[in-house]
Amino acid sequence: MQPIRLALKSIACCALFAGLLSATAQDSPGRTEMKRADLSGAPGMEVISSIVEFKPGDEVGRHLHHGVESGYILQGTKVQYPGKEAIALETGAPILNLRDVVHGGYKVVGDKSLKLFTVHVVDKGKPLYEYVK
Repeated sequence: MQPIRLALKSIACCALFAGLLSATAQDSPGRTEMKRADLSGAPGMEVISSIVEFKPGDEVGRHLHHGVESGYILQGTKVQYPGKEAIALETGAPILNLRDVVHGGYKVVGDKSLKLFTVHVVDKGKPLYEYVK
């Protein structure tokens, strides 16, 4: 009986680990969630506030959200889109990305991290980030 329990525990741990991996595969690795709540008066929607940090050398993949992303830049730095000159994202600048609009696709090339405060108003149960090619 003991080997069966051990095998079941191993399977359960592997399934949990696989679930965690698949959950983070649709997230931003530098994101720290601050608060999540249902959007009152809008069934099936939720509000998620986060702080996201991208370190020098990090690439921000092209992605979209199933809802609106708003926020501001806590700490600006230089970023570069493929084949383009580097541009500065300034501290204090606002962020606004509309539902299902692809954005991102740049690399942090400045000497400081890019830090963002974001608020997502999104469809509940869908991935917060959906990466595209």
